[in-house]
Amino acid sequence: MIVVIDTNVVLDALLDRGPDATPALTIMNLVEQGKLKGKLAGTTITTIHYLVQKLKTPRKAISVVSNLLKLFRVVAIDHELLEHAIRRGFSDFEDAVIHEAALFCKAEVIITRNIKDFKKSPLPVLTPTEFLANYFTKVD
Repeated sequence: MIVVIDTNVVLDALLDRGPDATPALTIMNLVEQGKLKGKLAGTTITTIHYLVQKLKTPRKAISVVSNLLKLFRVVAIDHELLEHAIRRGFSDFEDAVIHEAALFCKAEVIITRNIKDFKKSPLPVLTPTEFLANYFTKVD
């Protein structure tokens, strides 16, 4: 199963953000085990690098990005995809870009904690907890 994981879920796992970290880490482990085909939008990688560099060090940011690139395939963000994101009419442009990346790579699900900004999505959009409850047995 191909899933696109939103930036906030990756950050939950990387930064051990409270109760949201556990399901996020579980999903990342499923990707690492090959039970899910995890994809990230290119913008997710650049955002994570920026934030980790600000919170830690440039060296740590490169290390985190290198590890993410080993674990996930990255959906390239190009001119056409950005135009599609604009036309989608989402209230949050970053989420529109992630959504269009999911459509481009033929993802079956978008995993995010920010469901409300994906209301216009024809794809299923689930929180990490919802995803695990609904699909975990399908990836075993």
